[in-house]
Amino acid sequence: MVDTPGKITLWQIEIFVAAAEEPSITAAARRLGSSPSAVSQQLSNLEAALGARLLTRTERPMPLTQAGELFLRRAQTILHEAALATSELTLKDLSARMRLRLGVIEDFDADVTPALLTRLAEQMPKAQFLLETGASHRLLDQLEARALDMAVAAEPGDLPPSYEVHPLMEDPFVVVTPRRMVREGDDLMATLRANPLILYTSRHVMGRQIASHLSRVKLQASHRFELDSYHAIMAMVARGEGWTILTPLGVMRAKRFIDRVDVFEPPFEPLSRRISLMAREGATQDMPARVAAEMRPLFQRDIVEYCTHKMPWLKDKMRVLS
Repeated sequence: MVDTPGKITLWQIEIFVAAAEEPSITAAARRLGSSPSAVSQQLSNLEAALGARLLTRTERPMPLTQAGELFLRRAQTILHEAALATSELTLKDLSARMRLRLGVIEDFDADVTPALLTRLAEQMPKAQFLLETGASHRLLDQLEARALDMAVAAEPGDLPPSYEVHPLMEDPFVVVTPRRMVREGDDLMATLRANPLILYTSRHVMGRQIASHLSRVKLQASHRFELDSYHAIMAMVARGEGWTILTPLGVMRAKRFIDRVDVFEPPFEPLSRRISLMAREGATQDMPARVAAEMRPLFQRDIVEYCTHKMPWLKDKMRVLS
């Protein structure tokens, strides 16, 4: 499609903002799901329409020109107003056409996410849904980059005040050991210290949270393995290679190993993470609150009730938040 000379489009503005916030054309294209050549061409069209050069594309990262700095502030305002307009029209008529970009941590792939998308599709029959799954920090990076409208993830401790947060669930950490590694009457803490620990990767926020807490409660255990996969960790534990610390969501994600492991309440100060729905404040009106309201009963039915049935001691520790 060829743009009309002298006119600018919302797509060009979105491309420009992405290019201004990313270190390269390639990174901007990846963020937008487009090709570097298409992004470069649209930037050229925009600069031609404005009669000014906005970026110095020969440098890395690409610095804004003086004109680019001036236009960026206006461009961000335009995108914000466009998002508000889309949201207002959607809320006025839930059958309106829209594109909802939702990020959800992988923990919910098999249970909550499919049911949520089904419910939202029923309420908004003409809407298009883009679902992104991944680790919490990756989803929050995409939310910050405006590549997502909202994200369901573990709530970080340093979330900017410009975000709205809708708490969904308290997810406590548990100790997982090979079946019968801990015998009745054994000192659980002593048994953990005497056996190797399989760590969740410290490249993720959850892994750093676990490592920091173990240091705080002075639980030292040797470890050879640090993995980023629930399935791999649970498989190693089931094989008797060591014990681990996960959340019930992580255990559920690899539930095919559940009959070959034992799950215990930690024998030290409890630790938990909070799962929340986060969005840029006001960007999509009350759509985040509506989506959160749809998610809470799914969490209660598909996750909390199942986990507390399997592990009764989780009652009042693993719970839906309002």
